[in-house]
Amino acid sequence: MAEITLLDGGMGQELIHRAGDRPTPLWSTQVMMDMPGIVQSVHEDYYRAGASVATTNTYAIHRDRLRGASNHYAVDGAEMPNIEDKFEALHDAALTEACAARDAVGSGRIAGSIGPLGASYRADLHPDHDTAVPLYREVAGLIGPRVDVLLCETVASLDAARSALEGALAAEKPVWISVTIDDEDGTLLRSGEKVADLAAILKDGAAAALANCSAPEAMPAALEQLAKAGLPFGAYGNGFTMITKAFLEGGTTAGDLKTRQDMGPENYAAHAMSWVDMGATILGGCCETGPAHIAEIARRLREAEHRIV
Repeated sequence: MAEITLLDGGMGQELIHRAGDRPTPLWSTQVMMDMPGIVQSVHEDYYRAGASVATTNTYAIHRDRLRGASNHYAVDGAEMPNIEDKFEALHDAALTEACAARDAVGSGRIAGSIGPLGASYRADLHPDHDTAVPLYREVAGLIGPRVDVLLCETVASLDAARSALEGALAAEKPVWISVTIDDEDGTLLRSGEKVADLAAILKDGAAAALANCSAPEAMPAALEQLAKAGLPFGAYGNGFTMITKAFLEGGTTAGDLKTRQDMGPENYAAHAMSWVDMGATILGGCCETGPAHIAEIARRLREAEHRIV
């Protein structure tokens, strides 16, 4: 029997399903302005499904993304509007909805999500260390006081891991670093660098080592390497189609990826339980996983007499 931290599942795709909107690079951010309360309802459903942690809807709230001036944020050739003036207000809205959900269900922890600068999966678009650290530090400072842990997600390169960790540690909260890995070779980051080389970076203050936003089949190879860091480790994978090398070249968004028909709650939970067998103590779901996936993992954990904490 082990103590398992059960994270929630995907937020962005779940919001699309509920709101019925076409995804854009800022869909999960825009919805907080257009449909207040929907994010809280997603958090509540995950808690009630068995998750012990709600991940704040702050992944995409970075100044570069809100500025929307770069071509890699364009949708159908039209650049996204500049809403950088809402930077602080959007963080506050996301935190308020997560806290309200926890209060509504009466228990649970909150992880403050810090997504990658530049763009998801694109190590080539991540700013240099000296530029990135203050930006990560600013976000960590805003959300740190209202969360239990800071979760730096979908980290695509060693340099991004180093920058995110340094910036997030300034908030004086536990920092979990979660990397996104090659869907075909889980020993590699999206940058092509080795997952094994993360250990030297994580020893400088990380509280957990995770892999996310990647194919479930690639996770075991990544977990073997992450375990060597000597930290609590785990994974939360995708339920949508493989992210190809062509996708990584740009010009598309997660909205262009399709849901995997073979990755429903039962199959996904089977993958997650295999990670527990490897020693993982932090589990959850990423894109295209929902409350039903988390409920099935929770059921299997209880059946195996693990304790969700």
